[in-house]
Amino acid sequence: MAGRALVLGGGGVTGVAWEIGMLAGLAEAGVDLTGADVVIGTSAGSVVGALVAGGLDPREMYASQLGPPGTEIPARLSPVTLLRWGLAMVGRRDQQRARARVGAIALAARTVPEQERRKVIAARLDQEQWPERELLITAVDARTGEFVVFDREQGVELVDAVGASCAVPGVWPPVSIGGRRFVDGGVRSPVNADLAAGHDRVVILAPVTASFGARTSPPAGAVLVRPDKAARQAFGRNVLDPAHRAAAARAGHAQAKDEAERVGAAWRGARSEPEDR
Repeated sequence: MAGRALVLGGGGVTGVAWEIGMLAGLAEAGVDLTGADVVIGTSAGSVVGALVAGGLDPREMYASQLGPPGTEIPARLSPVTLLRWGLAMVGRRDQQRARARVGAIALAARTVPEQERRKVIAARLDQEQWPERELLITAVDARTGEFVVFDREQGVELVDAVGASCAVPGVWPPVSIGGRRFVDGGVRSPVNADLAAGHDRVVILAPVTASFGARTSPPAGAVLVRPDKAARQAFGRNVLDPAHRAAAARAGHAQAKDEAERVGAAWRGARSEPEDR
């Protein structure tokens, strides 16, 4: 399976903004990642992935991140919730069962109503139909812990697939699809880059890489881009706070200048050794 894969990881509202800023900045530097043959999105990356696969211009995406947060709902991932995730996941040999424990946390949590959250996701996407380009969106069954990959062939509405991938356990409500409840694909991995296996050119934008779950390996030769110091400062201490969205987008846009050469070389197939910065 030759071709180019763009992998977009999770990282909250600021992760969405940073990825979009990065894409816009890279495009301005002559490296257009939006022409990927397959786009793989997890959590925040599912939002950006849907926009990219849908053909939205990176400049338009970037401009939208610089304006007021609009319908976004401020939230916070508390230390208590993180501790509960850790206790559910760390040291568990059966990763699916461990994910189901995290799903149980999500199912029991008090959150905003599911339909209210769905409106937020719909406003982010500004589109209803799955794009023609291959788009893979990750999620986890909250009851069984099964890892699920949604695409346009399954008959699931795009907004629901993205909403499921963004359903942070303990913060947002699990998403109902076909009689099942789904939570954030980041419960398995914040990146899920192993889904790009077989592609010869892979670029990964990963706002977050730390994980309580099993570590998944990206394909050999993949380029991994993580936020630099300025970007991490722009995120602040709460990646779910829309107030930091514009700063995170600007930080990604600025960082793109430093990443353009190595990302461009990988995208053009000019090198084959893996690189992580």
